[in-house]
Amino acid sequence: MKLLVTASFVRATKKLHKPQKAELDSAVLAISTDPEIGESKVGDLFRVRIYKFWLSNQLCLLAYRVLDDDYLKLLTFGSHENFYRDLKKLDN
Repeated sequence: MKLLVTASFVRATKKLHKPQKAELDSAVLAISTDPEIGESKVGDLFRVRIYKFWLSNQLCLLAYRVLDDDYLKLLTFGSHENFYRDLKKLDN
């Protein structure tokens, strides 16, 4: 599975410490192993899937899109606060 990342995903990962990056890497590995693991959204975000994971004792959401059988696009991740609002802005 090949991964594509957005600029906002890269910006968010630069703010993490090494242990947090390891936790994020394990979440990305889980998604790349089984792309259907995340919850599929409806409405404005109907093509987006959300995977929930723990990052430094805080629940984080990772938004991604399955482009085809070989490609995943990692959109962004962060805490639940304003996550969907920011994701809608990013997705359009």
